[in-house]
Amino acid sequence: MGDRNFERSVVLMIEHTNTGAVGLVLNQATKTTTQEILPEWAPYTSAIPEIFIGGPVEPNSCLALGRFVGETTVDYRFVFSNVGIVDLASDPDKLPSSLTEMKVFSGYSGWGPMQLDSELAADAWFVVEADPFDVFSSNYRELWSLILRRQNGPMAWLANYPKDPKLN
Repeated sequence: MGDRNFERSVVLMIEHTNTGAVGLVLNQATKTTTQEILPEWAPYTSAIPEIFIGGPVEPNSCLALGRFVGETTVDYRFVFSNVGIVDLASDPDKLPSSLTEMKVFSGYSGWGPMQLDSELAADAWFVVEADPFDVFSSNYRELWSLILRRQNGPMAWLANYPKDPKLN
């Protein structure tokens, strides 16, 4: 595709409908911590203190994903499994005890109507099953390779593909 925003990126799709698609890049950390920008949320991001670049759209906005374990009486929008969107406009002191960890993103990845569909039709993306452990992996620098390595067949071979094959 030639878009450096998505070079070796792992994107978790949040929503994909006829009106467009929204996702978050899971493996591009900034040098900024949650403590610096959103100190009231820092205790919930202690395992992964960095703010991540969710994508090139609205980079001055923040979105958070949380892992919930056990039951929660609060109605959260779950993306998949036990991973849900955490409303950063809410009071952090009122979070349910089922929230075990959180990751904050600056911006998001967005596609207009049928844009992502055409990229998928052109085989511009690898589509694999999401794993909640990938969202909160502390090994985010290697996440692209780790996810490819888990796949069956030739896709797994790409896990070791050099960034610049001419230098191989």
